[in-house]
Amino acid sequence: MEPNAYRHCTLCPRGCGVDRTSGARGFCGASDVVYVGRAALHAWEEPPLSGERGSGTVFFTHCALGCVFCQNRTISRREAQGKPVTQERLTEIFLELQTQGAHNINLVTASHYAPTVQAALQQARAQGLHIPVVYNCGGYETVETLRMLDGLIDIYLPDFKYYSSYYAGMYSGAPDYPDFAKEAIAEMVRQTGAPQFDQTGMMIRGTIVRHLMLPGLAGDTAQVLRYLAEHFGDRILVSLMRQYTPFGMAERYPELDRKITDEEYEQAVTLFSELGLAGFLQDKESISESFIPSFEGQGV
Repeated sequence: MEPNAYRHCTLCPRGCGVDRTSGARGFCGASDVVYVGRAALHAWEEPPLSGERGSGTVFFTHCALGCVFCQNRTISRREAQGKPVTQERLTEIFLELQTQGAHNINLVTASHYAPTVQAALQQARAQGLHIPVVYNCGGYETVETLRMLDGLIDIYLPDFKYYSSYYAGMYSGAPDYPDFAKEAIAEMVRQTGAPQFDQTGMMIRGTIVRHLMLPGLAGDTAQVLRYLAEHFGDRILVSLMRQYTPFGMAERYPELDRKITDEEYEQAVTLFSELGLAGFLQDKESISESFIPSFEGQGV
């Protein structure tokens, strides 16, 4: 574990530089104590991650982004829900999920806790953790933090939310998001190489890039897909998501106060195919908040 990483924190692109060991909190709102909202088997990931038994998801609290449409908002905000865990307890959680039959360990929004996660994974590997580890993130990552985890992560599952810095600033408070996401995805692909699967079709290595379509941003979606096809081709899989579900948007973001139309999604799917991308599409049934779990400390 990097002992001083929390003392002058630059783990995410915000680079706040605060001393989290003294109780100071940067943009993400986290101290040096890890908080987890839920640790349990989860069936709502891409099929080669969830399989029949589920992905062993560990939902970390707080986040370096500020997405106005965040579905995990109860644990991602500055004053987030969750329970504190030590490095040793985090190691135990990983091993418990493996014992429960998880196909993998799925770390959801962990970058601001990377030093502790790094140490817990190393300890868990030494104690018998053998299933793949998934790093599930918003794509707003630094290459330096990702390199701390090199060799410990088998599957990267980043978002590529925006191609436009304008929309990234408007909806996530991070106009520099596209630049960092591009560099981060390149580093992830460097670490994992092309997707690999076991004999049952479960993913054991590789990178899946997610893109959540937003209302009215079809042009931005097209640019994201073209960029991924041009720069990564068959070295990645792409998950084109239509599950955006508005909540309380009418007053501040009326343009986001609707779901994705069938026509918008079908046009994106057509481009997806024309570009030769491989990956995952979503059924209309995905448009619901019913698959969002409760974050009441289950498994923590």
